[in-house]
Amino acid sequence: MSIFDNVAYGCRIHGISDKRQLRATIEHYLTEAGLWDEVKNRLHDPASRLSIGQQQRLCLARSLAVEPEFILADEATSALDPQSSKTIEDLFVKLKQHYSIVMVTHTLRQALRIADYVVFVYMGEVIEAGTAEEVFRHPQHELTRNYMSGVFS
Repeated sequence: MSIFDNVAYGCRIHGISDKRQLRATIEHYLTEAGLWDEVKNRLHDPASRLSIGQQQRLCLARSLAVEPEFILADEATSALDPQSSKTIEDLFVKLKQHYSIVMVTHTLRQALRIADYVVFVYMGEVIEAGTAEEVFRHPQHELTRNYMSGVFS
């Protein structure tokens, strides 16, 4: 699928068929995802030609284009280089002003940088939950403290 069609897919399902409106919507959400300037001259190229970091931002643009209430992100930066990871993190910090974001990460520093609220889950069980400040600075559960310190059994 092309870059354009990736973002347009959800829009079309939600009834946007006017070409001008569709193009404006796609430009808006590619801009929101920090990708427009990089792809505006090749919108009809296959999305598979994008770098992994660009593909991740394209997925974000595609998700935003259907105007969700929540953004679900499962290990959104796990396969990315440090610069692409920073770009995604910066986008999440910006987007959390307008969306509720539920993000799964195993990268504690990433959660500390961008999370407002943290839920620590171990073996499918919620061990501890609270503000990022509470959980990271003053964990109440021994398992949480061990995980935070890198000592894990």
